Amino acid sequence: MRLVLLLLLLFPLGLAQKSGGGVGGRVAPRPVPAPVQPSPAPSFPLPVPTRPPVYVFPGGGFSGGGGGVGTVLPLLVLVGLVVVAVAMVQGLRKAAPEEETSAARLRLALLLSEELKRKLRALAERADTQSPEGLAALLDEAVVLLLRESPAWRWAGYEVQARGASEAFEAWMAEERSLFQETFRHFQGEKTEAPYTPRLEAGGRYMVVSLIALRYGAFPPPGPLSREAVKERLLAFAATTPTTLLGAYLAWTPEKEGEALTEEELLALYPSLSPV
Repeated sequence: MRLVLLLLLLFPLGLAQKSGGGVGGRVAPRPVPAPVQPSPAPSFPLPVPTRPPVYVFPGGGFSGGGGGVGTVLPLLVLVGLVVVAVAMVQGLRKAAPEEETSAARLRLALLLSEELKRKLRALAERADTQSPEGLAALLDEAVVLLLRESPAWRWAGYEVQARGASEAFEAWMAEERSLFQETFRHFQGEKTEAPYTPRLEAGGRYMVVSLIALRYGAFPPPGPLSREAVKERLLAFAATTPTTLLGAYLAWTPEKEGEALTEEELLALYPSLSPV
C-alpha cells in the first residue's frame, strides 16, 4: 500500500526515477543451541539395614547396639547431590537465552558529490557480500565515507524494528530498490548492471545514501536527528561485528555520473526525512 501511494504521488509531479546502486547480503543465523537436558542423578547403593548385635548378660539381661545415624547420613548426601544437579541445569539454561534481533535503516540526503558516487561504486564492486566479515567491512567503510561527508548532510531519517526484524530488513531493501532504476547491484556474490541513459536536469543538487542492517542485539532507538545523533547512529552500524551481523545493505541514488536529485524529487521520494 505504501508503494502504491508513493507511485500515485510521483505521477502527478512528473518525476522520473534516477539511477541507483545497491550492495549487500545476508548470512545464516547462528544455530539455536539444543536445550540442556538434566543428566540423571547419580545413584549410590543404599545401605542395607542390619540388626544390631544382641548381648546376653548374666542374669538374663539384653543389650542392643546401633542407632539411626549410619542409615540417615547417606540419604542426606544423596538428596544434596540431586539438589546441586538441578541447580546447575537451571543455571545453564539461564546463561544461554534465545538472542533477540533488530533491524535499522538510516537514510542520509546530502549535497551531490561525484567523488562519493565513485567511491560507493568502487566499494560495492569489491565488497565480499557472502560472509559476515565482508558485510561488516562493507558497513565500516560506508560509515567512514559518510562521516567524511558530514558538512554536506542536509536531511536524515532513521528507523528501528525489533519485532519482525528479519521481515523489516527484507521490506526495507525492496522499498529502497523501488525508488530508483537499479543500474548496479551486487547481492550475495552476484553482480548485475543495467543499461541506462543518465537524466541530466537543471536544479539537481542532492543524493541519498541508505544503510540497512540486521543484527543480534539492539540498535539505538529512534529520536530527533541532530548532526550528533546522525553520527551516533552511523557509528552504531559500524560497531556491528561479524559475530552479531545477520545482514547488511547499502543503497545510493543517483548512481550515474552527472545525475542529481532536485529538492522536489528528494522530498517526494523520501517524505519522512527531516533536516539536520
